[in-house]
Amino acid sequence: MEPTKIVLIVAGGRGERMQSDIPKQFIEVAGKPILMHTIEAFIRYDSGLPIFVVLPADQIKFWENLCSKYSFKFPHHLVVGGETRFHSVKNGLAAVSDFLATFYHDKSENEKYSVLIAVHDGVRPMVSEATIRRCFDEAEKFGTAIPSLDLIDSLRSIHTKHSQSLDRKAYKLVQTPQVFNFNILQKAYEQQFSPLFTDDASVVESIGLNVHLTEGNRENIKLTTAFDLELASFLLAKRENTVY
Repeated sequence: MEPTKIVLIVAGGRGERMQSDIPKQFIEVAGKPILMHTIEAFIRYDSGLPIFVVLPADQIKFWENLCSKYSFKFPHHLVVGGETRFHSVKNGLAAVSDFLATFYHDKSENEKYSVLIAVHDGVRPMVSEATIRRCFDEAEKFGTAIPSLDLIDSLRSIHTKHSQSLDRKAYKLVQTPQVFNFNILQKAYEQQFSPLFTDDASVVESIGLNVHLTEGNRENIKLTTAFDLELASFLLAKRENTVY
């Protein structure tokens, strides 16, 4: 039986590093807000995916107005975020659990089926369809799958009085979507918040599970600077020419 696939997009940025008056996920690039491009990346992969978007409470009305302004009609569920990314994902998981309850009437029935959930950054609009597919396919096999890349630049560690070269082959750059069996991720998020949690993989690892690495795509950067916007403008304009 094919697993149920769900997407949870976390978009809680404020735009300080962009020096923007509006949150970075709402900045217009290639004709529409970044968050819309991000949602459409998953629609390209599977137009029937249930998509949950987590936003700060004070941004939801603004987003709804943008959807009206840009005639953005792709269906998605809105979830109110929390104090940190950890709490926002936790709120999103609760919303997904309620959604699943409409299909599975009790927890024991839910556990009979494979449910995969992809957690993705709202400001990574350039994730490729191939990356999304790999993450879902390999999470189905291993229970977890996160996209990663080899480092290209040299790497150094900084000490008080000197720096030291590191073996870049021993490190990976990590991206999203990070895909997990839903029960695994839900269990991981039952624990208390820790500042050591930098992504969903670190939350899952903290309960003693290993995380499977798969290949990401180089252009799947997290948009955080003005230069990132310039790069995204070029790449997204090319993607928008693709009919789907």
